[in-house]
This record gives sequence, structure tokens and C-alpha cells, in this order.
Amino acid sequence: MSRLLAPSPADSASPVLRDSGMAIQVLERATRLLDALAAQPDPVTLKDLALTTGLHPSTTHRILNDLVLARYVERVDNGLYQLGMRLLELGSLVKGRLNVREAAIDAMRDLHQLTGQTVNLSVQQGDEIVYIDRAWSERSGMQVVRAIGGRAPLHLTSNGKLFLSASDLRQVRTYATRTGLTGSTRNSITELDKLEQELLHVRELGYARDNEELEMGVRCIAAGIYDDTGKLVAGLSISAPSGRMQDAWIAQLVATAGRISEALGYEQSASEQST
Repeated sequence: MSRLLAPSPADSASPVLRDSGMAIQVLERATRLLDALAAQPDPVTLKDLALTTGLHPSTTHRILNDLVLARYVERVDNGLYQLGMRLLELGSLVKGRLNVREAAIDAMRDLHQLTGQTVNLSVQQGDEIVYIDRAWSERSGMQVVRAIGGRAPLHLTSNGKLFLSASDLRQVRTYATRTGLTGSTRNSITELDKLEQELLHVRELGYARDNEELEMGVRCIAAGIYDDTGKLVAGLSISAPSGRMQDAWIAQLVATAGRISEALGYEQSASEQST
């Protein structure tokens, strides 16, 4: 088993954390413990963790217990600690999103050049979509530009409808109950039966629309991006002023989403290839 070396007082916090000005002390201490665990290939004792982080054993024990409850740390036999599965889950999620962005960026730029409108890449996070990338140009005139990191309810967006359409009826109804299907404009779908009908159309057509449901004067169309397991991992959309949206872009949008999916290892079925 590898040994942990006690830090000098000046090294009790990593340079990154010292320079970051982290305001919440318990987060800084928890991060030091996670970094200490990450530096070791084998499970570590509480005593060694306290020694290498410069924390008091009682403080180390208290924070480790909270990290264990949150699954960021796992307590194994003989009172040893190691990194927990929650970190693996989060790491896989981040890696997946990075892979989607890497696979999508060139195709998104091509689609933007074709349409002259903003092309958005979104993923689902809880009851919302999150915009994680976009392709646009100031030289393309009037465009609808979504902020990267911006969020919007699933049922009010074309990308969000894609994710809802991939859910079963029970999940959609649970979502409706949880969110209340709050509207944003007079075109918003705020009734469950209308939402279910809309999602049926999305499944049949293979793409989704937002007809000024999130914002008046803005329309969107979206197609799904799938990974090598066939899971819907992102949505690709075109956002445009209502008067500029063209149905002629749908085929290219779907083809572009398919191109990105193939880059992620997705294999289209025979029926998809024929459409």
C-alpha cells in the first residue's frame, strides 16, 4: 500500500485551492480529502487522510461521513476509504457531454452556414434542457442566440420535447405533475393531453418543433443525437425569428443530427436509412 506524506503547513491546501479563494471552508476541506484519495491507488485510513491534508482527525471523520452518505467516498473493510461511485457517474456524464460537443462542432458550423441561423446543442438536466454549445456568426444578420449554460423547461422547447418523447407515458405524466406545465407564451402547451399528442407527433416525425412556445417571435426545430447504445444524449436545433424559419431545413437538420450520432458510434436502422 502506498504511503501518504504529511504536508508542511504551507502545503496544507493545494496551490489550486489556495489561489481559487474558495469561500466555503467545508468545501475546500472536502476537496482536499477527495484530492488526497485520488492521489492513492489503494484505500486509505482516516489517520493517513488527516495527516496528508493537515485536518484534525475529528474534522476528517465528520466530512468523510458526509461524503460517504453522498456516495462521493466509499468506506471499505477495516475502516479504509476510497473514492465512491458517484464520482464515476459524474465523470462519465461530463465525458459524454464533452464527446458530444467534440463530435458536433464541425457539423453544427456546416448547418449554420447552410441556414444562416443559430444552431444549438442541448442536453437534458432534470426537468430542463441546458444549452452546451452553439454555432452562429455576427455576419449572418438577425439571429436568435441562446446563451451557453442557459436553461429552459422541457415542454416549452423543441429539444426538450425530444427528451420527453423518449420517456414513457408514466414519466411524462409525472413530469407534468411535478412542473405543472407552466406556460411562457400564449402558444405554450400547458395541458397534459395536448402535450401527449405533441409527443406522439415527435415520435412519428423524428423531429420536434417549438412554435413560439418559449418566446414569442421565435421558432425552433430539433432532431435527436444518439450514442452507440442508442440512447438519446443531446438535441440539435435551429432557432430563428418566426418569419425566417423554413421547413426546407428539416431534412438537413435530421441528416446533420444523424451525422453526429454516427460519429458517436450510433448505427441507424434500415427504416431510418430509408427516410
